[in-house]
Amino acid sequence: MKRIHLLTLAWLGLGALSLLAADPRVLVYQKNGKGFVHDNLAASAAAIRELGRANHFGVEVTSDPAVFTDARLAPFQALIFANSNNEAFANEDQRAAFQRFIRRGGGFVGIHSSTGSERNWPYFQQLQGAKFLRHPPLQPFTIAVLNRSHPATAHLGATWSWTDECYLFTNLNPAITVLLAADLTTVKDPKRDASPGEQVRGVYPLAWCHDFEGARVFYTALGHKIAYYDDPTYRQHLLGGIRWVLKLVEK
Repeated sequence: MKRIHLLTLAWLGLGALSLLAADPRVLVYQKNGKGFVHDNLAASAAAIRELGRANHFGVEVTSDPAVFTDARLAPFQALIFANSNNEAFANEDQRAAFQRFIRRGGGFVGIHSSTGSERNWPYFQQLQGAKFLRHPPLQPFTIAVLNRSHPATAHLGATWSWTDECYLFTNLNPAITVLLAADLTTVKDPKRDASPGEQVRGVYPLAWCHDFEGARVFYTALGHKIAYYDDPTYRQHLLGGIRWVLKLVEK
C-alpha cells in the first residue's frame, strides 16, 4: 500500500511538472472588416506557425470573432493581430472578453495593419499604442534603431535599411517605449505637410512595446509584402517581440 501511495504521489508530481513545462499558446487573429484586405494574411500566419514550432510556442489561427469569449481565450497566453484591419469584433460582448483577457495579463502583439483595426474604439488604440493614419507609397527608407537591448531589435545595428510602407499614426499612447523610428528625411512623401502624423518624444515610431493594464504589448508597423515573412531579419524582429510578450525573455 505504501508503495502504491508513493507511486501515486510521483505520478501526480510528474503531472504537475508537465503542466508547468507546457509550451505557451498564442492565437493569431486575422479578421478584416469592410475595406482593404492585405494579401499577406496566409504568409504572416504561416511564418508565425513556423516560428512557434521552432521556438516552443503553440499557434492557432482564426478570423472568427466568435473566439472572443472567456472560455475560448482561456488556453492562450497572447493574442497576435496579424494584419487584421477595420472592425475586429462583431459585438460588445466580444470586446468585453478581449478586455478581460488583457486585464488578467494576456499579452498582445500587433503586426502591420492591426493599427487599422477598431478605429472607433479608443481602448483598443491605447492598448495597441496608436491608430493608423496613412502611409506614403511603399519605398526604401532608413529606420533608426532606438533600443538595441530589446529582443525584437537586439539583432539590428544602429540603423536598418528596409523597403516597406512607412506608417504614420494618430492617437499615439505617450507611454510606449519606441524601438524603431522612421527617418522621414529618407522618405518621399507628397502629403507630408498636409498630414504629417504624430510624434512621440520627437520621433515617428514604427515599432514599440509597453505594459498596459498588466499585459505586455508589442507592435511593429513593418510587414506589408508577402516576401517579408520569409526574410530572416524581419522574422527575428517578429520572434523577439512575440517571445517578449510571452515573457520567455526579458528586456
